[in-house]
Amino acid sequence: MAQHSRGTTVSGRAPATLSEPVAAHRLLSLDIVLALLALAGGLRVLYLATPAPVLPAEAANVAHAYALGHFTAFTDAGGAGVSPFGWWQLSAYTMLTDAFERSATALVAVREAMLVVAVIGALLLWVLARRLGLTRWAAAAAVVLLAASPLALGLQRLVVVEHLAALWALGALVLLTRPGARIRHDVLAALCLLAAVLTSPLALVFLPAAGWLLVRRAPVRAALVAVLLNLGLGIAFGPAAGLLRPHLAAAGRPSVADWVALDPTWAVLSTVALVAALAVTSLRPFAVSGLLLVATLLVPGVPDTAVLALLLPVTPLLLAGVVQAVTRQRDAAHRWEARRGTGTALAAVVLVAMIAVGWGYGYPALRPAADRSGPLAEARDWLRVNASGSRVLVGDAAWAELAKAGWPTGMLVTPAACTASCPPAEWAVFTAGETGLRHRYPDIGAAFETAGATAVFGTGDHQVTVSRLGLPPTDPAAPSEASARAHAGEALQASARITFTPDAAGPLRAGRVDPRLIATIAALAALQPVRVAAFPEVPGEDPAGQPRRRVLLTGGEDGAAAFYTGQRDLFRPSSVVRTGGGVLVTYPLFAPPGLLVPFSSP
Repeated sequence: MAQHSRGTTVSGRAPATLSEPVAAHRLLSLDIVLALLALAGGLRVLYLATPAPVLPAEAANVAHAYALGHFTAFTDAGGAGVSPFGWWQLSAYTMLTDAFERSATALVAVREAMLVVAVIGALLLWVLARRLGLTRWAAAAAVVLLAASPLALGLQRLVVVEHLAALWALGALVLLTRPGARIRHDVLAALCLLAAVLTSPLALVFLPAAGWLLVRRAPVRAALVAVLLNLGLGIAFGPAAGLLRPHLAAAGRPSVADWVALDPTWAVLSTVALVAALAVTSLRPFAVSGLLLVATLLVPGVPDTAVLALLLPVTPLLLAGVVQAVTRQRDAAHRWEARRGTGTALAAVVLVAMIAVGWGYGYPALRPAADRSGPLAEARDWLRVNASGSRVLVGDAAWAELAKAGWPTGMLVTPAACTASCPPAEWAVFTAGETGLRHRYPDIGAAFETAGATAVFGTGDHQVTVSRLGLPPTDPAAPSEASARAHAGEALQASARITFTPDAAGPLRAGRVDPRLIATIAALAALQPVRVAAFPEVPGEDPAGQPRRRVLLTGGEDGAAAFYTGQRDLFRPSSVVRTGGGVLVTYPLFAPPGLLVPFSSP
């Protein structure tokens, strides 16, 4: 007798089960999520090193993350806020992933953590949207708005602890909206809310939304979560305040206007969504928290960037939810009309067009940087060559970069840690936004009275100035060094035994060549004919007005190399290198004054 199983089907067809549609839906959702995460991560990798807008507090957060991970002390210049728990999170990421060793700069290393936070936040936003009843496509639209908005790309790359707080808050809301949630999920949600508040006190605005969701589902559990949260906050802001209590950064630029300029459509749609979401039952708790965040923008002293960092994941969720609710209501009211979809389609086209216009302006404004080193890295490399081992007075940004480069942290002095009893520093490195520190800290102001800019890197807000401290004051009656160099250069060009290329003749006529090079080239010409190919610039020194201290000689290279190698005392170069183009001679900084006295007369 033939045996028949319960799974017998028509020949040639696979067994059909009830789970196949569910599996197909799950695979589709997984595909959508992976595509959205790839979009969010890919765009953030591209714009990771975008130079603007600039946030002064970012440098202090990077330095604190480095200091905690390397068990060293750092005192910031103030105004960056305090978030020990946030700094520990950043430090933990960089330690676990070896980010400082892998990245070109300390800033990019910690921004990498922000990239990971943004991708996880996009995933949590998807889960939260689905649990609130949004369709796959509405949830995807919310994540796309967060993933691809120029405002989000510009803001979420910055090392701001509020991004971490927003991630913890999203995690708590995801737990609270979990179907069939048990008490352990509520406890975990309470811990996530506590972590959010300890990271940034602004995260307190998410408590109304969390409490609302809990009361809707289980009032008794809401009381338990409230007790746990109050207990944790009481300890953190009480006995453990010295270790855990956060403080907001000082208000300043970038302002709301600076950020909204990257995506004006976001501001308009967010305003509409925050108000309209109050009419949607499932979205009302989130709308209340969002409106509270907007209200904090009116409080003096609250940093706009921190508020927007917390608001950023809320408004896309509300906008997608409101559009879905309006669409469903309209379809229900006109379900018997043959042309009921025309208005919906037109509204969708208008909405997409508004977003596209805003993004068309915002993306060019971001200007992704191809070179991720930046002016600070250039200043760091310059110091390693010219001032290695010196004691350096640094701002918050330079501290992390020099420490990452291996500079002993004991030789890096921050203005806030420098007192009258501090050993004097030989060099100073400050960004354009940190020049006011010399007025805020009188103990370092005296050091700049005779300081001279030795190298300048970058421009505008990104400019970094390296200054030599402790230089002797300039004698007003002394003859001009630049004039003497120009006159000596003219005399040198008149020699028939010396040939200059046009590239070399220009700096010489302008008086921009080091007097030691002028003197030694004249001496070498007495021994053999000389051909000067160029006076190559040392990067950063031309903008600071320093004379060029390198020369490239071609022809008679053996004699030229032997001549410069044999120099002693004041005329001994720091390096003599044979290159494919000739002999490159480099002198150390700061030629002694008076070498060209005979050429000092007008």
